[in-house]
Amino acid sequence: MCVKAAKPSAPSGSHVRGLRPSSSRRPSHSLIWQFMRDNWLSNRVFTSHDNIVDHCCEAWNKLVDQPWRIMTIGHSKWAHGL
Repeated sequence: MCVKAAKPSAPSGSHVRGLRPSSSRRPSHSLIWQFMRDNWLSNRVFTSHDNIVDHCCEAWNKLVDQPWRIMTIGHSKWAHGL
């Protein structure tokens, strides 16, 4: 179940780092997000922030109903070559 939460807060002095461009392997969560974007979230016009969150929750729930797909995405040989 997708739960809408308040905006997360980070401890002072901390920051988010992206994946290094020279990294030969993308983390599985990045591949899952790419799959969701490519299959359920792309080519849409969102009307509001809430509309975006609703579509993301719907996509997430579709994915949760397909655990074999999550395992396949995370363990594919092609995924490790990206």
